[in-house]
Amino acid sequence: MTATLSPGETFAAALTDSGTDLEVPLRVALPATFPLAKTRPRYTVRHLLKTREVSGPAAYLREEHHGSDTSGTSYDSTPEARFTTSLATAGITTVTASLSIPAELTAHPAMLATVIDHRLVVRLCTQENDALLNGSYDGVLPGIRALPALRRIEQPIGIDRAAAETCALVEETGGSCDGIVTHPRVYWELVRLGQLARLTEAGVRVSRTRMLAADEAIFADFRAAFTLMDTMDSAIGLRRGTGGQYLLWASVRLGLAVHLPQHVVIRTVK
Repeated sequence: MTATLSPGETFAAALTDSGTDLEVPLRVALPATFPLAKTRPRYTVRHLLKTREVSGPAAYLREEHHGSDTSGTSYDSTPEARFTTSLATAGITTVTASLSIPAELTAHPAMLATVIDHRLVVRLCTQENDALLNGSYDGVLPGIRALPALRRIEQPIGIDRAAAETCALVEETGGSCDGIVTHPRVYWELVRLGQLARLTEAGVRVSRTRMLAADEAIFADFRAAFTLMDTMDSAIGLRRGTGGQYLLWASVRLGLAVHLPQHVVIRTVK
């Protein structure tokens, strides 16, 4: 992909009428290229994480939690005073999304480019959210919601109190709550209550996605707890089919380092 062409334009320029399938590799993280993200503040899970560019599986430091989640008034009584460390390896997997298109679309390069940039890439963003939150199909991405060392509180709490109480719980293990992932139902209720602006002032980004339950919210020090291992290795492809339909697909290769799962609290909200 050149500096002047979008991913969709790059693919459309490479497409010929040879009748064969096509795959175009791209040196970019495709989910980060979604055009509308420039004009509306909708964060994906990726936006909450710090990123490290890698070429393959990579080692990282992991801190294990032992003992109480509650901090005292001296360093020796804090949870982190009892953390132990180890080296772990973040594997790399491929996340893929696809879109069926009419075969005639390939005769319209500008329209095809727009469909890729606006419709195919947004599907890839959703697939990436799913993989980061719930784990990849091959098990390489562990899934933030499934980490055994996170804290889960199932006793329901009102949305109006959830952020204040739970952000404080994140910080009991030495973190600083910098992000929340919610279902759109919870997100828009935060907007109605006027809490979203106050969270922004406090440095807390709120990501909304349908890839978790409607009564669930994830609070975390995302940048300390995780690193998105980004290979900057993506691809867009076309599989020609029968019956007047072709399949467009897009992929991105990534991994997830889990440094401090104890900095994650999942709450049931009502």
